[in-house]
Amino acid sequence: MATVLCMKWGTKYGPEYVNRLHSMVQRHLTIPHRFVCLTDNRDGLNPGIETFPIPSLKLPAGAPERGWTKLVSFSPDLSAPGGPELKGEILFLDIDIVIVGNMDAFFQQTGEFLIIRDWQKGDITGNSSVYRWTAGAHPDVLEYFRANLEAVRKRHRNEQEFLTAHLSGQGKVGYWPETWCRSFKRHCVKYFPFSFFQTPAIPEGAKIVVFHGVPNPPDALVGRSGKWYRRVLPTPWIADNWK
Repeated sequence: MATVLCMKWGTKYGPEYVNRLHSMVQRHLTIPHRFVCLTDNRDGLNPGIETFPIPSLKLPAGAPERGWTKLVSFSPDLSAPGGPELKGEILFLDIDIVIVGNMDAFFQQTGEFLIIRDWQKGDITGNSSVYRWTAGAHPDVLEYFRANLEAVRKRHRNEQEFLTAHLSGQGKVGYWPETWCRSFKRHCVKYFPFSFFQTPAIPEGAKIVVFHGVPNPPDALVGRSGKWYRRVLPTPWIADNWK
């Protein structure tokens, strides 16, 4: 049984983000699967979504968790009785993505740990909007982070930098084919001056469009870019897919 895993915490994103992600997965993933959301508040989530508490990072008192919370996806609590008892292949998805194509290949691609190659860094860094691993594998990720918190925070800005650096050092990182996961603002929005009169388009071969930073899907839908220097025209295909 494959598992699709997501997380929702705090108030930045409402339950509609998880509900829409669940609906998109149901439409685009044909293999048998579970859909699990780790959350601190299940109010408003559809009944068909499995929900469990977010495991604790178990950091020292006062240590900031912001930017590191996704590392609990490697917590042994997720495979323990009484929890979700995740098994097999797990695909983690950010809740602010838009799925535009069949997703079966994300579970068929071979590799120990697969992630998006970051579009901006130009090195080994991955973008953790979409990553896959086997349940129970890589417990050392969380163990090392907890044991070396200050050193990790000095070397890395966030969890995706640390995660890919740590597992790359073990030769375990692979990347999704380049066309599968595309950035909305980098690959869909047209370059200036074309962005002023051409609507953002879904790139050929894309399965998932990632909304990192700004704009997010509802803003891009109506043409709010979030940045004065980036023009984004209203994008109707978001409404066709983000539902």
